[in-house]
Amino acid sequence: MNQKRGNNMDTTSWKGIKDNVYGKKGTERRDDLEREVESFKIGLLLKKAREEKQLTQKQLGDLVDKKRTYISRVENNSSNITLKTLFEIVEKGLGGKVNISIEV
Repeated sequence: MNQKRGNNMDTTSWKGIKDNVYGKKGTERRDDLEREVESFKIGLLLKKAREEKQLTQKQLGDLVDKKRTYISRVENNSSNITLKTLFEIVEKGLGGKVNISIEV
């Protein structure tokens, strides 16, 4: 078992590392991390879908009236994206559908 001696820190799992470094779920720092991870995943999903459609960033941008640099920033998690823009990119640009879930 990979635990630091004397302080029982779990460094054997991603969850353990997140708990130890960022705090438990529900703490501000951990919630910020979780939101960043979700934003990063959205960018990766958009990039993967664009590549599967064999579109360049410029071509996708042209379809949704956005600049190539904006599409790049969204894919690389450097830009906040509105839900309206997300729907436009996925539905109008990629011909897909957005599914959003909320956990309470």
